[in-house]
Amino acid sequence: MMLRNNLRNSRKRSAVYAKSTVGLAVATASVLALSACGAGGSDTATSGDSDELTVMVEAGGHAELQPIADLYEKESGTKITFVELPYDGLYNRLNSEFSAGSVSFDIAALDSIWLPAFKDAVTPLNELFTDEVKSDLFPALVQEAQLDGNYVGMPAWTNSEILFYRTDLFGDPDEQLAFKAQFGYDLIPPTTWQQYADVAEFFTRDIDGDGQTDLYGTDVKGAVETEWLATLSQAGEKDMVIDEDGVSTLGDKASLDALNFYSGLQEFAPPGAAQVDWAGAQNLFYQGQTAMMRFWGHAFPQTPEDSVAFGNVGAAPMIGGSAGIAGVPGPWYLSLAKASEKQEQGLDFLQFAYDHNDLSIQTSLGLAARISAFEKYQDDPKYAAFKPLVETLSASATIPRPATPKWQQIVDSVLVPMIQKSLEPGADNQQLLDDAKKQVDAITK
Repeated sequence: MMLRNNLRNSRKRSAVYAKSTVGLAVATASVLALSACGAGGSDTATSGDSDELTVMVEAGGHAELQPIADLYEKESGTKITFVELPYDGLYNRLNSEFSAGSVSFDIAALDSIWLPAFKDAVTPLNELFTDEVKSDLFPALVQEAQLDGNYVGMPAWTNSEILFYRTDLFGDPDEQLAFKAQFGYDLIPPTTWQQYADVAEFFTRDIDGDGQTDLYGTDVKGAVETEWLATLSQAGEKDMVIDEDGVSTLGDKASLDALNFYSGLQEFAPPGAAQVDWAGAQNLFYQGQTAMMRFWGHAFPQTPEDSVAFGNVGAAPMIGGSAGIAGVPGPWYLSLAKASEKQEQGLDFLQFAYDHNDLSIQTSLGLAARISAFEKYQDDPKYAAFKPLVETLSASATIPRPATPKWQQIVDSVLVPMIQKSLEPGADNQQLLDDAKKQVDAITK
């Protein structure tokens, strides 16, 4: 079969693609890998030039805001000065200045998981969140932006995992016939857990005929938590890990179903799943070792030209479990520091940034926050991931992460280790979840 010959030849390609191939924009601290660089900008106090606003931003997100800043300066005469910091440096700088009550900036771009920690240090934006504004934002983003009755950030851009698949494999007539003969239905991008498992099983095979598996149906990411959280929502969990009373929901049926399905996929994934992270999953897909990948939607147009997958990548909504499709939103928000002396100008810029949110799509990251901005470009082949992204982010089962300042601690010390242990032979997933529940409750208390 010509397709299999092509796949065999692809094994001779480079085995490693640099992490910088794709600038990841993921919502959680452990996932977000926007390109980092040293601090830039100025530490000028916000009481300075009234015709200037200082915006603190993670270096990889600067590009998303630059077109908006350029237009704002042109139309208003107010200069936007960016101060860039790497991800950890940005959090530490914000934490230090907010705690001191004296800031060197007016506006900051905040990862969504930081909002609970900084909510009391930023200006409520309730007047900006009109019914019209909220109707053009994904429900999970509106929910996440509101803490203690106040909206504390205006969404600047968002992301979610969707399904990437090899169109050359799915479109091959021989593969289609073989799949239907084996499973009794057509080979299409899967929409359910069962279909995903079927397709993953089907494409896990020995191509070279040497007795070694060299094509797998999917990857399993043990070193990050977000994909399992999406699976948790797909299983019908209404409160992600922690309920409204601050009590962990881990150990219930939905969490067990999700962990069983997620860990069970390693049968159709390359070895070493416990250590696979976002960059590792990309490498596997780009090298032609996996037929499917659940990954962040922004990566669709960024497949390397020397990859066997180049020109052969399709995009579909995230898969669904008993509760249907669900992803984990990956937004960043623009927030106005209470300590800034430029409240009126700051609010004006935040409104302007919302009004012109679609300008961010033409940047290197290519993401926005408004539904209408994604829909404006979704029929362009370059942005073929936008329809699946909108469908995933609009799904009723898609919910934000818990509003707790201890979320990153929970991720690092509980969730990722639990997922990795579930990938060990003979793992007792119910016991792992019960133990994780106790750990989460201890942290939140």
